[in-house]
Amino acid sequence: MEVSRAEYEILNAIWLNYPCSAKDVVDRLNEQDSWHEKTVKTLLGRLVKKRAIKFEKSSRYYLYSPLIAKEEYIIKESDNFLKRLFDGKLSPLVASFAKSEKLTQSDINELKKIISDWEQKND
Repeated sequence: MEVSRAEYEILNAIWLNYPCSAKDVVDRLNEQDSWHEKTVKTLLGRLVKKRAIKFEKSSRYYLYSPLIAKEEYIIKESDNFLKRLFDGKLSPLVASFAKSEKLTQSDINELKKIISDWEQKND
């Protein structure tokens, strides 16, 4: 399932607390940016068609819930990103950040810890 950047923003708003109405989504999005209710409803409809979210009618409102967990979505998108740009390999991604000096010492320490933890579990 491919979602646009705007659709991802909608998903993020739903993941915060669901089920939620279109108005809830608009209110959450408007905390950081200006979103029009009609735009949000259009994007909600697209996400329903893509089967990223579902809805149920509750009195006068539709309540939306995700059909995919945020963590699961991030893993799939990360994998697609690596496949598309780095032939599925992680080290060229990290190398590109290192070469462009985007890695901080904190990032390096975190990566070392992740690798160390992985090695302990998989030895």
